[in-house]
Amino acid sequence: MSPWDEPGEAHTRPPGVDDVTVEALGKLSEALEVVEQARGELYAFHRLTGMADLALGEAVELFRSAGHSHLADRLETELVGRNIIEGRWTFQLVEEYDDGYYAAFRDAERDARDRLVEGRRHLFEAEMKEDRRTHGHRHHEARPAQHE
Repeated sequence: MSPWDEPGEAHTRPPGVDDVTVEALGKLSEALEVVEQARGELYAFHRLTGMADLALGEAVELFRSAGHSHLADRLETELVGRNIIEGRWTFQLVEEYDDGYYAAFRDAERDARDRLVEGRRHLFEAEMKEDRRTHGHRHHEARPAQHE
């Protein structure tokens, strides 16, 4: 058996850690992944809103060039640069999310791993991989082969 057909220490549960703890850490990791995805969606919202505001500015200039000053003035006054919620542009939402909820969630997940499994990540998934892969077969290795 090759040395890469066994999981590395980083993906092996420490002695004395029970199944429910590994499952709970796996569920916490899953929740963090959803938070990461939500964070990506928030950044997409930030980018799209900014792109819309810039396109709106271009539309205002085109309306003005076409002689529709009243409409251009209204759009510029009411919408260009407008806060998306009271007192905030999207970058401020992103900053508050990153510094508040996201940071707290990430730190809590890391703390749980540090306290319970010596900081090891993805133990639930690593054990699932061990259960599902075909041991000893190419493309089913536990980890990459070490090239020397």
